[in-house]
Amino acid sequence: MGNYLVTGAAGFIGMHLARELLHRGHTCVTIDNLSTGFKNNIPEGCRFIKGNTFDVNTITQLEDEKFDAIFHIAGQSGGMTSFDDPVYDMNSNITSTLLLLDYAKRTGCTRFIYASSMSVYGDENPCPVTEGSGQLKPKTFYAVGKIASEHYMRIYTQFGIRSTALRFNNTYGPGQNMENLRQGMVSIFMAQALKNHHIHVMGDKNRFRDFVHVSDNVNACILAAQGNEELMYNEYNVATNRKTTCEELVQMICDNLPFEVTVEYKGSTLGDQYGIYCDYSKIQKALGWEPKVRLENGIADMVRWAMTQMKRG
Repeated sequence: MGNYLVTGAAGFIGMHLARELLHRGHTCVTIDNLSTGFKNNIPEGCRFIKGNTFDVNTITQLEDEKFDAIFHIAGQSGGMTSFDDPVYDMNSNITSTLLLLDYAKRTGCTRFIYASSMSVYGDENPCPVTEGSGQLKPKTFYAVGKIASEHYMRIYTQFGIRSTALRFNNTYGPGQNMENLRQGMVSIFMAQALKNHHIHVMGDKNRFRDFVHVSDNVNACILAAQGNEELMYNEYNVATNRKTTCEELVQMICDNLPFEVTVEYKGSTLGDQYGIYCDYSKIQKALGWEPKVRLENGIADMVRWAMTQMKRG
């Protein structure tokens, strides 16, 4: 069985990934600063180091432990939030990657999987965006950080580290942070509907996204760690090739709720992409990955989970 470092296991994707690795009989270590995640999200059996992944003293606490792969999932994960403190965003999303790549080099870890983002493409690419055709035109500091990390990964391949950047599209699913109303379109709308019976959409109803269930993201991470592609560096869209507008998403959420919800479209979000959805044929061909969860089913499942959580609260 393998031994893995999963940064950010107190957060959404990291939590699900750590759980799955442990379920498969592997061992797991995580680093998380609990800035947006919760300690009780970290699965039992996963060794927890509290701290910033961009802090050398935190990395030192790993004590040169050898890992079969490093999954770098942690990081400031919102485009709008990145404008609040660009220096923190840079450290969280760039310095952390560099320190972890250096750790991999020093300890002989030859696999590095990174949670990148569709935000690297910006707005000016024809959809569905492919890795080859899409031009990188970031609109936020967050997106700049993802691009920089990808370039660092390319450079570190010369030290024998096989690196994969997974350009996640909009992730959703049970366990998403319903308290953070600045990150995660699905969780934001759902939280508003449950709390206020009202959804306020910042922007046009025709804005669109590509929504991917968290379980499909986890599967992409694991396949990337197992892959043996010809190139040492690879970047993949993790997407569904499906365009879903804000209006369509809101309607799906409302259709699964046992009460009426009012909706308004007003305002805008700094640095927000108007619309994007991505082609996943590259990762399908290279790793055999494809999305398994249909959006309608995933939204229904997440509403059931969210309502259960609300009752418990």
